[in-house]
Amino acid sequence: MILQGNDPAAIERAARTLAAGGLVAFPTETVYGLGADAASDAAVGEIFRAKGRPADHPLIVHVPDAAAVDRFAASAPDFARALMRAFWPGPLTLILPRREGVATAAAGGQASIGVRCPAHPVAHALLVACAGTTPAVHGLAGPSANRFGRVSPTTAQHVRGEFGDELLVLDGGPCDVGIESTIVDCTRGVPVLLRPGVLTRGQIEAACGQPLRSPGEVTQDAPRASGTLESHYAPDARVRLMDAKALQTALDVLGDDAAGLAIYSRALMRTRSPRVLQRRMPDDAAETARQLFAVLRDFDAQGVRLIWVETPPAEPGWEGVLDRLSRAAAG
Repeated sequence: MILQGNDPAAIERAARTLAAGGLVAFPTETVYGLGADAASDAAVGEIFRAKGRPADHPLIVHVPDAAAVDRFAASAPDFARALMRAFWPGPLTLILPRREGVATAAAGGQASIGVRCPAHPVAHALLVACAGTTPAVHGLAGPSANRFGRVSPTTAQHVRGEFGDELLVLDGGPCDVGIESTIVDCTRGVPVLLRPGVLTRGQIEAACGQPLRSPGEVTQDAPRASGTLESHYAPDARVRLMDAKALQTALDVLGDDAAGLAIYSRALMRTRSPRVLQRRMPDDAAETARQLFAVLRDFDAQGVRLIWVETPPAEPGWEGVLDRLSRAAAG
């Protein structure tokens, strides 16, 4: 059922559910998460079961503040602490060495753990309430609240569409950021970008005082991390990325016969078929990120079979959007 996230009684009910080993969907500034007590392997196992997610695919642990990191991480290098100060609460996940014997299931069995402090007020209120329950819950494992590999939810109604009315969902309105957090690996002595988001490389480098490496630049194997599979974030319809010229050429070839097709582009496309759905992509990267998953879900709801998307610009601010669309197109 959907409860209003600004209702203290709803927050308390959700916290009690989590303390008892249950699941609760909650809003963050990025997407809605499917939460469980990160310290309870049994509760976290219910997340994997509900999503149909492989148990070795790690989850991100959400904490109320930087002080709570030490309950899950054995250590954090100075550059990771600098990133916490600069971007927490906010859309940044840090991969750190995991404290032994803690959150094994949430980490997918790895020696590392992903942690972040969300900025959404409902998420923060829930995390604070959880810390005061008996037994206390000091962090929530919280992957996106959708079936594994599918488009992430950015509204409470999206979550209901994935799991029905049995799941308790805190409604915090549409997510402001719209795509998942940036993930930076901090376990190998230097910051390594595992998943881009709305934070740019330049912003991260300025905050931590070091160059941000790509996985291929570091010799040690990267830890597994959420949302880094080649195919992910995929709608039911087939996604294809094209530049504006190729997209228009393809529409011209289809002509009057185009059907079951949706277009998401910055350029205005001409089509002779009234059955083609068109939605304009904003010129602003942040606004595109905010609406991206909702647009893909809406196209699915209208029954299209193909979604043709104009490839985003090769500019730093668009890296997170391009990453999500590329993985959706690989689905």
